[in-house]
Order: sequence, then C-alpha cells, then structure tokens
Amino acid sequence: MVQAEHFLSVQNQLGEGPLWHPEEELLYWVDIERECFHRYSPETGRGDTFQLGQPVGCLAFRASGGLVMGLRDGLAFWDQKTSDIEIIDNPEDGRLNARFNDGKVDPGGRFWAGTLGEDDQSCLYKLDLDGSVQTMETGIQISNGMGWSPDFKTMYYTDSPLRVIYVYDFDLKSGSINNRRDFVKVPPEDGFPDGLTVDSEGFIWSAHWDGWRVTRYDPDGKIERVIYLPVQRPTSCAFGGPDLDQLFITSAWTGLSETERQEQPLAGDLFLVHAEVKGRKENEFLG
Repeated sequence: MVQAEHFLSVQNQLGEGPLWHPEEELLYWVDIERECFHRYSPETGRGDTFQLGQPVGCLAFRASGGLVMGLRDGLAFWDQKTSDIEIIDNPEDGRLNARFNDGKVDPGGRFWAGTLGEDDQSCLYKLDLDGSVQTMETGIQISNGMGWSPDFKTMYYTDSPLRVIYVYDFDLKSGSINNRRDFVKVPPEDGFPDGLTVDSEGFIWSAHWDGWRVTRYDPDGKIERVIYLPVQRPTSCAFGGPDLDQLFITSAWTGLSETERQEQPLAGDLFLVHAEVKGRKENEFLG
C-alpha cells in the first residue's frame, strides 16, 4: 500500500496550492492566512518565505518570469527581482470579505482563479493572455481545486461546501468551458473536496478537507485509491521531484481546537507520497 510520509515541518496555518518548478527544482506553496508564500529546495533543505501583506489564495508561474497570483485585492503579478506586486484587476472589488482562493494555468497558458466570500455567490474567472478578465462560472460557494485532462479536452473544478467536483468540456483554442456535470459527489463522512491535480494517466488526485485523506479517482469518477493522512485538513496536492513522481501534500490547522491540535501535532505540515505514477509539468501563464 502506498502511504504518505511526513515531509517538512512548517506548521502552516492554511497551507495551500503546492507547485513544483522543474527547472529550479523548487517547491512553492502558500499560507493563505499568514499572507505569504514559501519556496523550498528538497535537495539542499533551504527555503524562503515571502510576505505579501494580504491573503494569497494561489499562485502560478509566468513564462516571462515571476508569478501570477490570486490575492485578496485581486489578480496580480509578482516580480521575482523586486518582490513588487502589480494588481491587474479586482473583479470582486467591494464584495464583503471576498478574496481569491484556488487557481491554475490551463494548457493554453491562461490563468484561472476563483473566489470565496460570505454570501455564497463566488465566481470563477479567467485571466487571458491579453490581460482581460472573463467570468467563467457564477453562483459558486467556495471555488476550489481545478485541473485539465492530458488530452486537454476536459476541465475539473471543485465547489467545496457542495462536496462536488464538476467536469466540463474544455476548448483549448478558445479557453471556453461548457456542459457542466457532476464528476464526483463526496459523501459527508469523507470530508470536503479541496485542491486537486491530474496525473499523466488522467487520474484525479483530490485532497479532502476534514477527510484525513487524498483520493485518486479514475477518469470515470471511481475511487482508485485512498491515501490516509495523520491530519484532518489536507488542502491540496501537486506532483514534483526530478521525475515528477512525488506527490506533495499541503495541510492546515486553522479552525482546529486546542485539543484537536494537540492530537494532530503535524497539522499544517507538508507530506509526501511516492506515487508510482507520474504527474505533469505545471502550465505557465503566457501573458
């Protein structure tokens, strides 16, 4: 049985959004509630933390250098030389306690990111290559994990409180989605689907908040395996390592009672699974 290993003690309050940079051989991830992101070298054991001054829900790599991000204040670029933040657009400006949450770059180089707020009226947005922002989905409670099939014809997208992962038909050329239907409905006893990644075989790995697990689904939505974790709130996962066969898993301790934290001393740390299957290189934003 494939098992998860304790990888790195970081005690993130709300660790999320791991990404592997194959050229740098560095792992990136965010701590949303501590308003920062981290990068770490498994080879050297050295890491850096970058404070942003506001909650950061997600980040992705830019082909031209630096990062594209989803922040409390909107979609933004981060300059790797100066650490400056350039806000591109905030389509939810004025919405009560709204911020961007999870996001990814599609196979065409566009950045997708969704939001959360207090009114259960969140949206999914797409930042196109020309800098325009389009609303792609509405009426979402908490926008979360997304990914694309290896043939680029399918997109997966999560609404966590509804315990559903949707699947759409995806058009690579236009970046459009249509024909939404349920891919997976997660039962209450298994927690809430959170961040996800799609491996090279087209199987979907979903972290389950309050579920103590990461589940691998086949392309038909059937459970292929479950990886159990010693923490209640795994948040997301991504493939990395030299051969892209290591699954890195983030977690959180936010919202746990003192007793629960004592019972879960590794909550907020990173975990690693030698998955026996390869992931795919993360797409880079081309704008």
